[in-house]
Amino acid sequence: MVVTEVKVRLIESESRLRGIATITFDESFVVHDIRIIEGENGIFVAMPSKKMPNGGFRDVAHPINAEMRKHIEDAAIEAYNLELQANPVE
Repeated sequence: MVVTEVKVRLIESESRLRGIATITFDESFVVHDIRIIEGENGIFVAMPSKKMPNGGFRDVAHPINAEMRKHIEDAAIEAYNLELQANPVE
């Protein structure tokens, strides 16, 4: 699968959430609500999830191997950095 489009919406908040990404694969499949979060070791990506009745969370969509996870993370973080350069959050 090839990432054919990435859109990032920057988030201004006191939380660790820095942005929300939408990634399109092969111009035919899209995943919304990928969270871009600032952690203790830098920016990372969290896949879309839903809250379960027991209070925990479960990913709605996620990569099943490390190679695809890195591909998604790299694309989302690159798009986040470009959006941040174009529209700095104050």
